[in-house]
Amino acid sequence: MTTAIPSSRPDDLTDVDRADPAGMLLAVASAPAQVREAATLATEAGLERLAAGGRPRAVVVAGMGGSGIAGDVLAAVAGPGCPVPIFTHRGYGLPGWVGAADLVISVSCSGSTEETVSATEEAIRRGCQLLAVGGAGSTLAEQAAQAGAPFVPVRGDRQPRASLWALSIPLIVAGDRLGLLAVPAEVFEATARRLELAATSCRPANETFINPAKTLALDVAGSLPMVWGSSMLAGTAAYRMVCQLAENAKHAAVFGQLPEATHNQVIAFDGPYADGRAVAGTAAELNFFRDRAEDVGEHPRLRLVLLRDVPAAEHPQVARRAAVSRELAEDRGIPVTELVADGDSALERLASLVGVPDFATVYLAVALGIDPTPVASIEELKNRIRW
Repeated sequence: MTTAIPSSRPDDLTDVDRADPAGMLLAVASAPAQVREAATLATEAGLERLAAGGRPRAVVVAGMGGSGIAGDVLAAVAGPGCPVPIFTHRGYGLPGWVGAADLVISVSCSGSTEETVSATEEAIRRGCQLLAVGGAGSTLAEQAAQAGAPFVPVRGDRQPRASLWALSIPLIVAGDRLGLLAVPAEVFEATARRLELAATSCRPANETFINPAKTLALDVAGSLPMVWGSSMLAGTAAYRMVCQLAENAKHAAVFGQLPEATHNQVIAFDGPYADGRAVAGTAAELNFFRDRAEDVGEHPRLRLVLLRDVPAAEHPQVARRAAVSRELAEDRGIPVTELVADGDSALERLASLVGVPDFATVYLAVALGIDPTPVASIEELKNRIRW
C-alpha cells in the first residue's frame, strides 16, 4: 500500500524534534563546516608527498557505504579528462591488477570497516602507495602509521552518511596535489557557501512552500522514485540520493544514469508501477492463464527524479534523452521532479545536487514518523556474520 502523509507534518517543529532525536538534520547542516575543516586537515597532513614518486598508474579508493562514495566523488569531480583511472573498490582485499605503481586511498569513517581494513592490509602487503582517511586512533590509523602513509582524521560523532564532505574533500586535495584535477582553495570556499545556501533554504523553520527539501520529501513520499543523473557527476548525486533515501527514510528507490537508463529502466514506464497497480497474490496463488482484469493491488507509483548537470557537462544526445524521458513519463501520467546543478566548478555543482536531497531524505523520515539515524538491519546483519 502507498503511504499518505499530511502535507503539514514536516512543518511541525515538534515532530522534527521528536522524529529526529539524534539530530540527523543538524549533522546534514554541518556540511559547509566539513568542507572547510577537511580541506585544512588534508593540507596539514602533507598530502603533497604523495606526488614525490610521480603520478600513480591508477587510483583505487577502498571504502564501503557512506565512506565508499568518496571514491565516486573524486572520480566525478576529476571528470572524464582525468589522466589516470579512478576506481572505487567496495569489497574485501584488492583486485588482482592493483600493485606498487598504484595509489590506494582507504576511507572508513570509523576506521574499523572490515572490508576496508582488509583492502588496506593487502595494499600494504603489495607495496602500494597509501593514503588513509578515517577515525583517529582506529585500526585504519594504525595501518597508515605502520606503512608510513599520510592519514587524515575524521570526527567520529557523525554517521558516515552525514560525513560525505569530511570523507571526500581529503581525496580532492590529494587529487589536486597529484595533478589529477585542479581545485584551488577558493573552490572549497565556494562549495562551502553553496552548501550554506542549501542549509539556509532547507532549515526546519522554513515552511514547505519555501523549503525545497520539504517539497522534495513530499513529492517522493508514497512513490517508487527512479533517480537518474544526466552525467557522471549528476549520476554520483543520484546514487547518493538513493542511498540516503534507504538509510535515512528507510525508503526504496532505483538509481540510474543516462544514457544507460534509457536502454533498460525506461521500460518500467509501461509496467504496473507506472499507475500504481500490480498483480496481487503470492507466487503460489498466481495462475499464468487466468484473467487478471480484477486481480490488482495498490503499489507505490513511479516518480521520475531527474538530476541534471549544466548543459556544458551533458553530451547533447544525453540532454535530448533526458528531455524525451521526461516527456515519455508525463505522457503516461508519471510525475517528474527535476533538479538542475548550479556552480562554476565541478565540486560546487555536485554540492548543489547533493545539498537539498540530503535534507529531503531526513524530512521524509520525519514526515513518516521514522527516526532517520538508526540502521537496525545493518547492525543486525553485522552481528549475524560476526566471526
